[in-house]
Amino acid sequence: MNNSDAPVALITGAAKRVGAAITEQLHALGWRVLVHCHHSEADAESLCQRLNLQRLDSAHYLVADLSDANAITALAEKAQAHWRRLDALVNNASSFYPTPFGGATQNDWDLLFASNARAPYFLSQALRPALAARGAGAIVNIIDIHAAYPLQDHSLYCMAKAANAAMTRALAKELAPAIRVNGVSPGAIAWPEGSGEMSEAMKTEILRTVPMGRVGGVEAVAEAVVFLITGTSYINGQIIAVDGGRTVWG
Repeated sequence: MNNSDAPVALITGAAKRVGAAITEQLHALGWRVLVHCHHSEADAESLCQRLNLQRLDSAHYLVADLSDANAITALAEKAQAHWRRLDALVNNASSFYPTPFGGATQNDWDLLFASNARAPYFLSQALRPALAARGAGAIVNIIDIHAAYPLQDHSLYCMAKAANAAMTRALAKELAPAIRVNGVSPGAIAWPEGSGEMSEAMKTEILRTVPMGRVGGVEAVAEAVVFLITGTSYINGQIIAVDGGRTVWG
């Protein structure tokens, strides 16, 4: 495939971890990738440099704060303009930290809903014309098994991800047949970092409920996302749990 004819994907939160794994797997299949980041610009630049060494002009990074409504509009415009086409959107960027009931603030609500629900919705809306242009666009939303099975002390995050799941099913109806919309719900994939870091006791308790007995690794989520984009043309409105069987634990 000539690189100028290669399909294009925008992946939000793509500089590290799950987003980077999705980016790398799509790129390995010949896709051009738009790598969105917010604070991790150095990581995004490094990832794009490495991918462009493999295939010239195949990766480009864009910086945007998805909690800023104006930044979402600007990101959509830049994404559409860079290679003049867009075939897939992966809404991966996410804020995650505990908000124990009684201590949660309206700012916590705004931050967690902004990245996990509002930004995916309005970015999908802004990019709809580009994704629909060839009649075979795809949106994949990264949700979380905790949208359906809440995590202790993380009520706002779980609520925001539940809104994301509802959005996935609703947009699958509204955007078909030109755009398919699906979701991937990770379980214990990679332990959170920074403010969302978990104690060893919590990690042990989580793994006790995973029949596979281990974390899945970011590649497991990327495989599911890539399948929903490139491996099927008829799956729509579905949410795949990538959780090692945790949701059937009981």
